[in-house]
Amino acid sequence: MNIIIIGTGMYVTGRGTGEYGTILPAITEWKRSGKPLSKVLLVGTNRKHSLEALQKAKTLQTITGVQYDIEVFPKKDGIDDKAYLDALSCLKEPACAFVAVPDHLHCEVATACIKRSLHTLVVKPLTPTVEEAEKLISLAKKNNVYGAVEFHKRWDRQNRILRDDYQAGKFGIPLYTWTEYSQRKSIPSQTFRTWVEQSNILQYLGVHYVDIIRYVTEAVPVKVMACGQKEWLKEQGLDVHDSIQCLVEWRTRECHHFIQTLLVNWIDSEQSSAMSDQKLKFVGTLGRYEGNQKERGVRLLYEDQKLEEPNPDFCRPYQRCDQTLEWEGYGIHSIITFLDDVSSIYENRIQPAQLEGSRPTFSEALYSTAVIEAACKSLQNLSSWQHMALAG
Repeated sequence: MNIIIIGTGMYVTGRGTGEYGTILPAITEWKRSGKPLSKVLLVGTNRKHSLEALQKAKTLQTITGVQYDIEVFPKKDGIDDKAYLDALSCLKEPACAFVAVPDHLHCEVATACIKRSLHTLVVKPLTPTVEEAEKLISLAKKNNVYGAVEFHKRWDRQNRILRDDYQAGKFGIPLYTWTEYSQRKSIPSQTFRTWVEQSNILQYLGVHYVDIIRYVTEAVPVKVMACGQKEWLKEQGLDVHDSIQCLVEWRTRECHHFIQTLLVNWIDSEQSSAMSDQKLKFVGTLGRYEGNQKERGVRLLYEDQKLEEPNPDFCRPYQRCDQTLEWEGYGIHSIITFLDDVSSIYENRIQPAQLEGSRPTFSEALYSTAVIEAACKSLQNLSSWQHMALAG
């Protein structure tokens, strides 16, 4: 199978860091397991960045001992915002696509992939608007394409415990859930600076936990209210919220209503011991769940470095007996699951429609997209409640 990756940034290759991202390591591990990977097309908009991504990929192959053919786009020096169209025209079947571009480009790029009949995985969120999400859902069904969103937190064992116990009825009737989630200042002010004003912290980060509550409870969001603050980032010349606080009212299939509180920011100190600080609580009439998803039991302190609290469960390299490195974690598992699903579709063992209900498909992602769009409308309208009408 051939793979096209549209986007060469931090999540794909670890650009701007000393790491290798998540998507390329996951594809490498899929290949290691004996899967039929023929070629990877790695597509950016800047020839210089694409060549840097190619070098990262070659280094990754050296340290893992896993080899596969890689071709990069654009082919000419300079900037080419439509290089992905050239790459798509060169792609040989069977193939699938990864879309890892800025949020506001998801619909445009995913549409091109689906029209090419490529099973497509989009990094979160699916789209910023319900209109765009519904367009992609309809197009994927029309082309019998499997479309999914890379909501990797569905594979996090901490969240799976919550889901399993909720589905078993151990929490009783849900009453409320609370999430605090934040990242360092460098993410909006440096890493995503060129497009951050077309996103926000709830859309980029908080959307994970909107999806988790949908995944855990299978409830439907009915109304949303949000408020936020613009202080530090505004001083940096960026018209974007430092922090957003959001309330979501959900309705279960049994017509019980509960409230989700989301407290999110991306102006944590660069001295924070982890890139992400994340906590989740869930309370029902019969039980309570508390997950500290930052402090996972490991602390590292060296003479010349600040304190680090790594997440050993997300995406991390570990040394094998032959001294090569292999990547493990729920971020890896999420992407490998998609690739396995695509292989099963091409082998006629399953149909895309059979994955509804068990995967973060485009249809599932409609709920989280509806929440972030409603939250944006609330922010623009004096934090007024925004009502939604979604089937569930």
